[in-house]
Formats: sequence, structure tokens, C-alpha cells
Amino acid sequence: MELKEALEKRRSVRKFTERAVTDEEIGMILRAARIAPSWANVQPWEIVVVRDRELISAIAGTYVEKNPAAKCTLASSAVLVVCGKKLASGYYDGKPTTKHGDWLMFDLGLAVQNICLRAHDLGLGSVVVGLFDHDACAKLLELPDGYEVAVVIPLGEPAVAGKEGPPRKELSAFVHDGKFGVPYTLQG
Repeated sequence: MELKEALEKRRSVRKFTERAVTDEEIGMILRAARIAPSWANVQPWEIVVVRDRELISAIAGTYVEKNPAAKCTLASSAVLVVCGKKLASGYYDGKPTTKHGDWLMFDLGLAVQNICLRAHDLGLGSVVVGLFDHDACAKLLELPDGYEVAVVIPLGEPAVAGKEGPPRKELSAFVHDGKFGVPYTLQG
């Protein structure tokens, strides 16, 4: 699959078939996360691969009530829990280097995008889940101090193929030329 196609066609998938995600597929997805860029190359991610049905159910139990991702998490044969090392991204000697301070979520987002694109490239679906009790999930995973859970990513074979995604803003709605508020016009 070409990158352009993966970027344009990848969607959040919340309905999976019963086909199990293979170890080989998980390995390819994890290798994609591994090569994501990060602030000062600190590579702050830690990823917990969960296949145990009881643990997957317990993780889904940390989701806030009515989170639509709970159903697909329970149907997933593999869940990736993306965690990060605190005070790594955006810090030198324990002090923030920019006014933005912590870059952890930004760096983890880069790895998560690689995960989702590679899963799509392999014909798998994924959805990034962020609405849950992060502390309860961390406890289930026995996460040590100094680390935090960022997102849960259920993986599976999509039950419905080729679903159209939601509409996207036109470039003119968010791209500016030289100064904010000056519309950027694509040439050619």
C-alpha cells in the first residue's frame, strides 16, 4: 500500500471479525512504532501487548460509561496499551526546555500514528481510545512509578471494509500564508 492511500483511507475501526491478530502482524506494527521520531530521540514509549481475555475485559472496564470503544475492545484479540516515560520528552536534567514543557503526548502521538498506519497497511483496523480511567489501567498493568498510560489501541480485522470517513476541513480552513488569518493558496 502506498503511503498516500494509507493516509487517506485509514479510519477508526470499532467492529472486528473474530480473526485473531497474529504475532507476526503485531511484530510488524511494533516495529513501526519503534521507528517513530521523538524529541531529542528519547523514544519515551513503552507498549504493553495484551492478549489475555480477562485482562482485556478488565481494561475495557476502566473505560468511562458509554464509551463506544468498550465493545470493540472486548471483541479485539489484541490490545496495545501505549505508555510513556514521564519527564523525558521536552526535558534536560529534569527541567523543561520550552514553554510547552512536557512533549510526551506529542511523541507518543507520533508512535501511535505509526501503529495505526501500519495496522491499516496490514489490513487491520484500530481505534485510539483515550477516554478511560488511566490510573486504574496503569494499576492493572502494574506500571511502575515514572510512567503513565496514554492510550489503548484495540486491533482486529475490520468487520466492515472500506467505510467512508468523516468529512475533513478544507485546507483553506486551517492553513495560513505568512501570517495567521491570511489564506494560503496552493499553487499548481
